[in-house]
Amino acid sequence: MAKQRLRFDGWIAGAGTSTGTRIVLGHWPRTPFGAFSDVMVEHADGTRLLLAPTDRTAAFIASTYAFDRVRVEPVTVQRAGNDWSVISDSLTWHFTTGPLGLPGRLLRLVPPALAARPAWIRCADLPARMLGLRTCGSGRAGRREFYGIHDLRPIAMTTGQWEGTSLGRLSRVEPPLRFGFASVPRRPTLIRVTTTVDLPAGGLAGPPAGKSPA
Repeated sequence: MAKQRLRFDGWIAGAGTSTGTRIVLGHWPRTPFGAFSDVMVEHADGTRLLLAPTDRTAAFIASTYAFDRVRVEPVTVQRAGNDWSVISDSLTWHFTTGPLGLPGRLLRLVPPALAARPAWIRCADLPARMLGLRTCGSGRAGRREFYGIHDLRPIAMTTGQWEGTSLGRLSRVEPPLRFGFASVPRRPTLIRVTTTVDLPAGGLAGPPAGKSPA
């Protein structure tokens, strides 16, 4: 049986807060599961949580990355220019991106189709490591992940609440996140990305709709 290749096209936003909570938003207009958004949260005590909108998306993400708890709840994302709002039962998060810098300008020079190819992403992994980042690596259950980056903007401002308590001011993503083989950049950043996930032969993209993640 041939391996499956799944592609997710959208944005990843990562930021730290002065309370020690670090947040990663995945906003995916185009995926094999349809459009959806999810949030990964790591608190100061190291507890890692996933917020995902359906049992099926929660199962797929939780079988690719590592979490201590998984919550299935609606995740709504609204965007107006540089302003983004993320709302779920647990989290309210608003952030604003800053102007395009040199890294973003350089990334825009790469044709989008080339930037999304795993072969190109493997080549980009070495220079990315020099910056403390990774563009490809292994996930859980024998899955292989490739992050094709098209654009990058700094996050300039953020406000938010976790379960009704303020998250504090914007901070660097420190210590690095522990969901998978790589963290987001330490500087709060919004990334335009195409993520490719290769499942091993016989691997499943997740249980049928209606099944809960383990």
